[in-house]
Amino acid sequence: MMPSPETEARAPLGEDCRRCGKPPPLCVCVTAQPLANRIELLILQHPQEQDRLLASARPAVLRLARASLKIGLSWPTLAKALGRPADPKRWAVLYLGSLSAAALPAREIVAVDAKGAPLADQDRVLREIEGVILLDGSWSQAKTLWWRNPWVLKCRRIALNPKRRSLYGKLRREPRREGLSTLEAAALTLARLGDQPEIEAALLDTFAEMLRRYRAAHTPPS
Repeated sequence: MMPSPETEARAPLGEDCRRCGKPPPLCVCVTAQPLANRIELLILQHPQEQDRLLASARPAVLRLARASLKIGLSWPTLAKALGRPADPKRWAVLYLGSLSAAALPAREIVAVDAKGAPLADQDRVLREIEGVILLDGSWSQAKTLWWRNPWVLKCRRIALNPKRRSLYGKLRREPRREGLSTLEAAALTLARLGDQPEIEAALLDTFAEMLRRYRAAHTPPS
């Protein structure tokens, strides 16, 4: 899920890339060839998240053929956010509540009800999902997006139970064990729901390279 904000000082690293918004040392656009994802992705980004140096939403969208990033606080409907007609019942939003790993430990994606309890017919529910909505920002910002867009309550809800920790490591604090960056959440969700493991591998490679470049640019010479 979305990480909590950290201090990410923007040292003078050069003019930001017009495509990904990152300074040259962190730009990975040369490797960002679009992947043909079966499950569509919509990222709603809190305005205060867009300038964070390690924000991962835009790199995620650039790597996917069927993905869009919208920056703001509210949209009247899913269709307005997407810019085209859409049935919210065929879309899922990443649930912001906690999911006990003991509930369905073998599953990394769990369809839940309004109280966060796993639904009975997991396979059927997940198979019917055509698109996924991720709320990008700190936990408090994501909650703001949730409550400012009541139409998300018409969508299915899914929770993540990832088997591994975020690649952010110590670069950003995670309030919960299952906390992932937006890019990692997209990689896991689209790969599992669309049965496309290559999407997860490609997105994580992009993210790992961005983090490697960040660490290299911010590590004092010995």
